Amino acid sequence: MPYKKKEIEKVYYRIGEVAEMFNVNISLIRFWETEFDIIKPYRNKKGTRFFTKQDVDNFHLIYHLVKERGFTLQGAREKLKENPDELNRDHEIIKSLQQIRAFLIELKEEL
Repeated sequence: MPYKKKEIEKVYYRIGEVAEMFNVNISLIRFWETEFDIIKPYRNKKGTRFFTKQDVDNFHLIYHLVKERGFTLQGAREKLKENPDELNRDHEIIKSLQQIRAFLIELKEEL
């Protein structure tokens, strides 16, 4: 059985890491931070932003609404306010399906 590397879960992510996760510019991450009040990064004395796992999950929701489903920023804000539980549930389902797909692709390549 091949050795499978365990992924390390980080507590804080820098803005460049978050931008790289979504393949967007750092300026877009800064913009979304000002536009959506659910994003609240920790800032050190120097002013460097550090995003938590919850912030990254919220970025996933925003990215899904704005980039994948084509919502306007105002529409995404309203959707996040009106029914956040349903949106989180849908996001979790999508994330699970993506993990299953990645596993199946990896399995296919090994065969």
